[in-house]
Amino acid sequence: MMSQMMGWIDARFPLTKVWKEHLAEYYAPKNFNFWYYFGSLALLVLVMQIVTGIFLTMNYKPDARFAFASVEYIMRDVDYGWLIRYMHSTGASMFFVVVYLHMMRGLLYGSYRQPRELVWIIGMAIYLCLMAEAFFGYLLPWGQMSYWGAQVIVSLVDAISPTVALWVRGDYVIADATLNRFFAFHVIALPLVLVILVFLHIVALHQVGSNNPDGIEIKAKKDPETHIPLDGIPFHPYYTVKDIVGVVVFLMIYFGIIFFAPEMGGYFLEENNFIPADPMQTPPHIAPVWYFTPFYAILRAIPQKQLGIAAMGLAVVIFFLLPWLDKGLVKSIRYRGTLYKVALGAFVVSFLILGYMGTLEPTLWYVNPVSRICALVYFGFFLLMPVYTKLDKTKPVPDRVTS
Repeated sequence: MMSQMMGWIDARFPLTKVWKEHLAEYYAPKNFNFWYYFGSLALLVLVMQIVTGIFLTMNYKPDARFAFASVEYIMRDVDYGWLIRYMHSTGASMFFVVVYLHMMRGLLYGSYRQPRELVWIIGMAIYLCLMAEAFFGYLLPWGQMSYWGAQVIVSLVDAISPTVALWVRGDYVIADATLNRFFAFHVIALPLVLVILVFLHIVALHQVGSNNPDGIEIKAKKDPETHIPLDGIPFHPYYTVKDIVGVVVFLMIYFGIIFFAPEMGGYFLEENNFIPADPMQTPPHIAPVWYFTPFYAILRAIPQKQLGIAAMGLAVVIFFLLPWLDKGLVKSIRYRGTLYKVALGAFVVSFLILGYMGTLEPTLWYVNPVSRICALVYFGFFLLMPVYTKLDKTKPVPDRVTS
């Protein structure tokens, strides 16, 4: 009966074919390590964000008069509303944690190199969409930091194009029309785009095959009879089981934060966001959520506003150019020389310092000088990449993947 049912479905929808091509007969390199957990974890968090978001919209009121009160109602009166809200707010930060680590994996093992340029570009489009999704959702609680943080970001758009800024706000100031626009973008438009991009990302990845810590193309060496890669193993059950282990560990950390430190010392949920939005009273210090602070620090480090906005935008867009900036002979950091390792280490340190500088008040004497130095290191990693990757002394790459 089950066989007949599957035959009936397969005649109308390629279920078995999809299962084989993307799981059971999708051969992945056999030497995946810790860094290869974060792609599947990002997909898990996306699903959790969509599900918790649906439940939140059932009780949220996108109205400037009632938005903050509706969030309080969810937290205090809706059955397990506090859990759903904290799952969503913590999920936003955890999404960026796993995405940043996923991007770091690409930098370590050259996952943006040929033939995976399109996979990388679509992935960066996902990152941009995720930043927009987080920004539009940031205003919805209608707390002090939500309101004034959105005020700062929209003022940057206003410096580029007042017409676009007026359309984004829907008014001459951030008000009820802005809240409704942001709600529509956050709940409908951007999640739809995000799901489509994730689908394209996975399809493009399975077309060219997964990279591995050695940076070796396993499709180059296949069994002459079965045409199966000699260094490949089926994604299911080997990596589905491995990913389940990663999911269990991730969920332990995730729910540990939710139950014991949902605000994470003000980094996940700011203190000022527990105060209703007041257009007449500016908080003493306005800073975005932690995952935006590196770019915010770059913006503040440049005195000229237009140049600061351009530098902040370039800091994100420049990632798209990585496949063509890297002139190295090898992909993986295992076989790269000292120059690339030092450059990547300096880039990571500068990014972390910029993130911390973005949380501090700009009146502190050392904030802007340190931010400028780190911004130079940040951009130097990309702009000098054609030089140091070409000069770098590399190690010989083995013919087959290593354990």
